[in-house]
Amino acid sequence: MKLLNDLKLHDQIDQWKSVMFLYGSALKEIKTKIEILNSEYVHIYGHTPIEHIKSRLKSPNSIVKKLKRTGNEVTIQNMVEKLNDIAGIRIICSFTEDIYRIADMISQHGDVTVLQIKDYIRKPKPNGYKSYHMVITIPIYLNEGPVETKVEIQIRTVAMDFWASLEHKIYYKFEGNAPATLQAELKACADMVDLLDAKMSSLNQMILSLGHEE
Repeated sequence: MKLLNDLKLHDQIDQWKSVMFLYGSALKEIKTKIEILNSEYVHIYGHTPIEHIKSRLKSPNSIVKKLKRTGNEVTIQNMVEKLNDIAGIRIICSFTEDIYRIADMISQHGDVTVLQIKDYIRKPKPNGYKSYHMVITIPIYLNEGPVETKVEIQIRTVAMDFWASLEHKIYYKFEGNAPATLQAELKACADMVDLLDAKMSSLNQMILSLGHEE
C-alpha cells in the first residue's frame, strides 16, 4: 500500500490503526451529541434546525497529499498535529440563523473544546464560498484514560451546500485553475444563493409571526 511506504509504517501499523480508531470513534461520539441536541431542540421549540448530517474520515491518500501540499513530512505525528480535518462532520440547515444556534449549542457542550472557528458566512471566500467551520476536540475514553481527538465541523444551509458541491467538482476537474468565465459564473451563483437564503429566512420569520398571532 502506498500509504505504508509514505508513512514508513512497516513497524507502526498498530499505531496507524489506533489513530484512525480514535478519529472514527470521535465521529460517532460527536454525531450522537449533535443528534441529541437536535432532538432536544425539537422537544423545546417544536421544529428541527438540522436537515441532515454527513460524516466522513479522510482517506489515507488524501491525508498523504495534504501533508505534502502543506510542506509537512508524512508521519503519524504530523498527521495528528498538523491536520484538523481527518474526521469531519457536515451539518446542513434550512436557514442561516440556525447555523449560529447549532454552533452555540455544540460549543456549550461540557466536554467539547473549541480550538478554532472560521466564519466564511460573515466573511465569505473571494470565490463566494460560505460555510461556518469549527475545529473541536472531544475526549474518547479508552482503558488507559481519555484521549482528546480533533473533529472539523462544517455548518451550512442547503443552498450553501449545493453551491459548495458544484465548486468542489469544478476545482478538481480543473485542478484549481478553472477558466475565468467559469469562476465568474460560480461567483454569480454564490450571489444568488445569498439572495435565496435571505428570502427563505424572511419567509420563515413571516410564517412564525403568523403562527404566533393565531
